[in-house]
Amino acid sequence: MSTQADAGGAMLASIHTQVMWNRLIAVVEEQAQALLRTAFGSVAREAGDLSAGVYDTGGRMLAQAVTGTPGHVNTMAAAVRHFLERFPPATMRAGDAYVTNDPWLGTGHLFDYVVVSPVFRAGRLIALFASTCHTIDVGGIGFSAEARSVFEEGTCIPHLKLMREGRLNEDVLAIIEANSRNPVEARGDILSLVSCNDVGAARLLEMMAEFGLASIDALAAHILAQSRAAARAAIARLPRGTWRAAMRLDGYDSPIDLHACLTVDGERLTVDFAGSSPASARGINSPKCYTDAYAVFGLKCLIAPEVPNNAGSLEPFEIVAPPGSVVHPSRPSPVTARHVIGQMLPDLMFGCLAEAAGGAVPGESAGSIWVLAMARDAAAGAPFNVMSVGLGGTGARPTKDGLSTTAFPSGVGGIPVEVTEAQAPLVFWHKEFRPDSGGAGRHRGGVAQRIVVGARDGGGFTCAAATFDRRANPARGRSGGADGARGRVAVETPAGQATYEGKGTIVVPPGGRRVVDLPGGGGFGDPAARDPRLVARDLANGLVSPAAARAVYGTHGDPEGGR
Repeated sequence: MSTQADAGGAMLASIHTQVMWNRLIAVVEEQAQALLRTAFGSVAREAGDLSAGVYDTGGRMLAQAVTGTPGHVNTMAAAVRHFLERFPPATMRAGDAYVTNDPWLGTGHLFDYVVVSPVFRAGRLIALFASTCHTIDVGGIGFSAEARSVFEEGTCIPHLKLMREGRLNEDVLAIIEANSRNPVEARGDILSLVSCNDVGAARLLEMMAEFGLASIDALAAHILAQSRAAARAAIARLPRGTWRAAMRLDGYDSPIDLHACLTVDGERLTVDFAGSSPASARGINSPKCYTDAYAVFGLKCLIAPEVPNNAGSLEPFEIVAPPGSVVHPSRPSPVTARHVIGQMLPDLMFGCLAEAAGGAVPGESAGSIWVLAMARDAAAGAPFNVMSVGLGGTGARPTKDGLSTTAFPSGVGGIPVEVTEAQAPLVFWHKEFRPDSGGAGRHRGGVAQRIVVGARDGGGFTCAAATFDRRANPARGRSGGADGARGRVAVETPAGQATYEGKGTIVVPPGGRRVVDLPGGGGFGDPAARDPRLVARDLANGLVSPAAARAVYGTHGDPEGGR
């Protein structure tokens, strides 16, 4: 009887612990939703370019919100420890908050502010909350890759106290506002970060009161140990060995080559980026924190997707990159458009794992999102500075088509055209699927979109092309699948349409329109094996043209399955 009682008690305790773990995830999700609802910048508020999480007093991430991007969450996993090095826990007080946007010690570029807030219970530090979001402007050259150093890219805020025992440090905010073209949005976003951390702290304290907890140390130890063990077990199921993959990107002035060597040795996995291109003179470099974030995210997608993301599950993955390379640039290399490199790394990881996984790996995706940073200065008419997002297609999966107009791996959403049109004198003449952009295959790659924008008042404007990659090097298909369509950029005027090949600033003249055709995802498997009924569906939905159906699939799209 005693043995049965002990077993029953242990089971009840295990269930109790799991309930608290789930509750902790709900706490950080509410934290993220508070940020989503209160952020001023449309990139955070509408596209969800943000993240939120809770940490133990040693700066180890315990839980992340589902809402947000892996580039933010996984960089914050390391960023909080940098705050603790500068502000030891013994110096923290209730009501304090800390801020930085240092690219190497934060989330990879100046446009992301990280705010960390300590939580106290009965006078004792019990946890830390951290959050980050992309703000629209930090001064400097603006959102482009044309700067030659991080000093030209904007204002860097070192680790500073933003709140001191509940009192806002207006000096810090004054510096940020004075150096931003959008000071109201910049201030609002930072205060939203403070507020969402406060929401997380309040919910955590409510949870602790409900469960009768004086601290969360035991829960933290359980979360980290269980997650670490689960990640190690997932790695151990892979065959031991070493695999390599390479990828060529358009780059800025010249192509960028990425090389990765992945080694599985028992319960640990190491990726070495030796051989990758040296750092670019332009701002497409990916700081090591951002490289780590997206490389590990890609690995976990295939190896351990069901394991919660926290410091424990991240620990068995080691990322090595040569200093001075495009995936580990040294300060003060320019880094504004770091996602051009970083968001391609999951596909590179998939390439490494293709053989180890028996070919059950998706085709390549469009990868890095196209940031449509549009602006006009006062000399050219009514000034504005806005940002929209263009989305390509994801790679086809071994059992399904790719997702259309979906940002993988960042997960950000599109910004409604009505929002951008309300912020600036712009008109989105077209925002539609781009037919035939998904790579052909037994499973088709995700379809991209076409976006055509002009000025409502007839004036000219500019658009940064820094993030417009995969125009020369498309997303590659897998297992016989075709490549996705290349991206294309053009300026349309009454005299005609001219293709823009560069990565610099696009000048749209008065009366002109900017046209972007985003890249599609790669296909998977032999196109000849595609179900004709799926081709017929794609034809009916305008995703594949009749000419492509005949030329690529050898069918007129007979819904009964005939060719």
